Amino acid sequence: VQLAESGGGLAQPGGSLRLSCAASGFIFGDYDMSWARQAPGKGFEWVAAIQDSGSEMFYSDSVKGRFTVSRDNARNTLYLQMNSLTPEDTALYYCARVSTYCSTSRCYEDGGKNIYDYWGQGTQVTVSS
Repeated sequence: VQLAESGGGLAQPGGSLRLSCAASGFIFGDYDMSWARQAPGKGFEWVAAIQDSGSEMFYSDSVKGRFTVSRDNARNTLYLQMNSLTPEDTALYYCARVSTYCSTSRCYEDGGKNIYDYWGQGTQVTVSS
């Protein structure tokens, strides 16, 4: 199993970035997937998740209305469109494969790192003027 994030970089406040996560080594369309982040000096924070078929998405309150998670199962790729970025979004962003089923945002928030079995190396997002 491999997960490879890309698309991070420097953005200005109010700007946008689109992250991608290329998946390989497993049947991508069989798994729910998540994005999470970790800022310097802060703990793990779940950001967004999407069910295997792409039919349902979940978001943390901190990104709801600004970020959109999507997937292309034919291309084995997960995306995170990030709009209206703020300096508080500065973090290392990871994609992860979900190993424990969740059907609510609360489940993802409470599950922490324990509900994932594979992670990418992360892509840095820095929001600064």
